[in-house]
Amino acid sequence: MLAGLTVITDNLDYLLWGRAAAGQPGGVLLTLLMAFGAAALALPAGIGLAGLAWRFPGAIRKALFLWAEIIRGIPLIFVIFWLWYLLPLITGGDLPGALTVTLALAWFTAAAVMHSVLAGLRALPGGQTEAAQAQGFSALQTLGWVLLPQTLRNILPSLVGIFISLLKDTSLAFIVNVPELTTVAGQVNNRVQIYPGAIFVFTGVVYYLLCCGIEQLVKRWQFNRPAL
Repeated sequence: MLAGLTVITDNLDYLLWGRAAAGQPGGVLLTLLMAFGAAALALPAGIGLAGLAWRFPGAIRKALFLWAEIIRGIPLIFVIFWLWYLLPLITGGDLPGALTVTLALAWFTAAAVMHSVLAGLRALPGGQTEAAQAQGFSALQTLGWVLLPQTLRNILPSLVGIFISLLKDTSLAFIVNVPELTTVAGQVNNRVQIYPGAIFVFTGVVYYLLCCGIEQLVKRWQFNRPAL
């Protein structure tokens, strides 16, 4: 048991931030960078797509639903593979692996955000839209000033769940050898070739603490924010 802990402590710096001192972040640091980067892209994209689906309930909504169902029906690992091979063909050059995985995670997550936000919009009383329009608000003003603020507050638990899933999904970056937490844990295990249980139990505990920490931070923010 103590020898297993020694393996962790001897490689703790590498597991936490990889070779960040040399300009190559990895481990927990890269996991968080990819997760927050993907969330920063997926959240506004999903909200924007939900707004389009709410504003145009005909062919545009059907097309967006079809896109979202296709994306959500495909395993994320395939989305990562597709972008890994397609983006260099589109851009004409190689992209960093972490950037490719971040874009794949954002694309995948935007579909879930769109569904969640649209469900929140449709759950609001229809009278609010009518009252806003009676006051002279345009459809865009009604959406941005009246409906979305309420929707985002109501669906915050759902969004937190989506982000926690996104954080755990960063572990799939190991398939393209991006040095996030799961990848560097595998590298440490392959190098020392002993105590794999200790290494991967530590990895699982770190993921749990990250996810639990995010949930608790959001709960504290909800408790402390002023009532509207």
